[in-house]
Amino acid sequence: MKCPFCGHLENKVVESRINQSGDLTRRRRECISCDSRFTTYERVEELMPLVIKKDGRREEFNRDKIMDGIRKSCQKRLFTVSDFEEMVRSTELKIQSLGVKEIPSVQIGQMVMELLRTKDKVAYIRFASVYRDFKDVEEFLSELKKASDQPQQELTL
Repeated sequence: MKCPFCGHLENKVVESRINQSGDLTRRRRECISCDSRFTTYERVEELMPLVIKKDGRREEFNRDKIMDGIRKSCQKRLFTVSDFEEMVRSTELKIQSLGVKEIPSVQIGQMVMELLRTKDKVAYIRFASVYRDFKDVEEFLSELKKASDQPQQELTL
């Protein structure tokens, strides 16, 4: 593992922790050269389906795109990095449970929207406004009305 501070390739693991679901390992590392500490995360690489984009292109599944979308939607809301990880992991598991080789990006976006709708209505509306690309105020107001009519769960993941 390359040190992000000095680029040295040797380090030692100071501490390891496994998350609650047991699928992610967090390691605190210390560089042998500069004594700086940094954190790495390890997960088993799982086969994910190809994503079919709106224009018909196919590309590899990229969890970082889901993470970025969720993070932007949840800016200045009461979410932690751990909450983000859990939401992305939940979406990944849902995709894997479908057992398909390809999945439309629209379906993935819908999964994320449904998850955010139950967690935080403001984050949901933010995500929906970008994802659905509202053409006018009426579409946006209609989505706001739907969100306000549904109960919101507590922030437990």
